Amino acid sequence: MSSPDVRQILLTGGSGQVGAEIIRLAPAQFQIVAPSRAQLDLSDAAAISRLVASQPWAAVINCAAYTAVDKAESDVVTAWAANAMGPAAFAQATAQAQIPLIHISTDYVFDGSKDGFYVEDDPVAPIGVYGASKEGGEQAVRTANPRHVILRTAWVVSPHGANFVKTMLRLAESRPELRVVADQRGCPTSATDIAQTVLTVLARMVADPEAPTGAYHFVNEGEASWCEFAREIFRMAGERGLPTPVVHAIPTSEYPTPARRPANSRLDAGKLRRDYGITPRPWRVAVEEIVATLAASRQKQEP
Repeated sequence: MSSPDVRQILLTGGSGQVGAEIIRLAPAQFQIVAPSRAQLDLSDAAAISRLVASQPWAAVINCAAYTAVDKAESDVVTAWAANAMGPAAFAQATAQAQIPLIHISTDYVFDGSKDGFYVEDDPVAPIGVYGASKEGGEQAVRTANPRHVILRTAWVVSPHGANFVKTMLRLAESRPELRVVADQRGCPTSATDIAQTVLTVLARMVADPEAPTGAYHFVNEGEASWCEFAREIFRMAGERGLPTPVVHAIPTSEYPTPARRPANSRLDAGKLRRDYGITPRPWRVAVEEIVATLAASRQKQEP
């Protein structure tokens, strides 16, 4: 039995980068309950409805998603089931329970053609199945539960899961040179920082029925191309005795993928700062923390 002062929070995607950090960082006032994929089928609207109605949750955080961007191009139904219909079911169930819903979304709802940072009310125009399905989920949340926050983020990295930092460090072990795309720009963002943002928003929404709602952007401060990002990762890695391959800049045309990527994934986080007082830290500071953690872990494993 939990204390009457402890609020139960239902979290999906607890094994992902952001979900795992939410569980790790959650304050004692929140008891995070995170069913696994085996325990909760996100394409089963009836199961979602039953779970939300099963106990007096204080809020739901939906971090779960189908994130295999390239695979989604040929797995349309599965992607839409997880990214659009799952959020629709949560939005309906949380509205009926009269509790807030925090939903994690993505820069892929934009086509990347804007010259500058995207703000929340810029027109969405996804260019692939993943982005379209995530935009569908946003529409479902937006229309079904007025007490929602849609948190768009991008270029998520952390010491765990599959992400760009870990991929670069792994490739560096066997390749003296790497070719990395230089004509896509975005904002590298720490899963730890996203989780802290979610928990700040959560505390406000649970305590205040009039807390600000709607779509928000959260990314770490600053920008980079994938190539610049890779070079910074290896600069940080080199300072810690890890391999530092030479990184060659290439255009997207030389690295074809089934799904098109937005050329511009830069998001403006000013609205979140104004409404919730959250100021992102620079991405280099956040990423250096991740590289340091991974380097320390590797040194422990060495004989």
